Amino acid sequence: MAYTILVADDEPAIRTMLEVILSADGHEITAVPDGRAALEYLKDHTPDALLLDVKMPHMDGFEICSRVKRVRRLQQTPVLLLTAQDDDQTRDHAKLVGADDIVYKPLSGKNLRARITQLIQARRPAQ
Repeated sequence: MAYTILVADDEPAIRTMLEVILSADGHEITAVPDGRAALEYLKDHTPDALLLDVKMPHMDGFEICSRVKRVRRLQQTPVLLLTAQDDDQTRDHAKLVGADDIVYKPLSGKNLRARITQLIQARRPAQ
């Protein structure tokens, strides 16, 4: 099943790589360069999942996640944070803002695709 996924990352190469990895499963990917663009997109769209880089200009992934989790229509949307920081402080902050998972750089495409699909399916009602 194909899903709509919002990818927010300030690095063009990372955005392109994520688009290639995720579109391999037929997902529709919308990629934006920063937090402001992500929030602008979310005003009118409800993706099936969000993949947010932790460090971006204007607004970081933690702040976007925190805001998303306060919007009723988006509360059940899985949010994965993307970071190179594999430490307790990052994990604690991710929990605090309500992130559903953390994906660490460098990425494993197969692992990322499986985690996103698993999180989306866990949120969907049984059919």
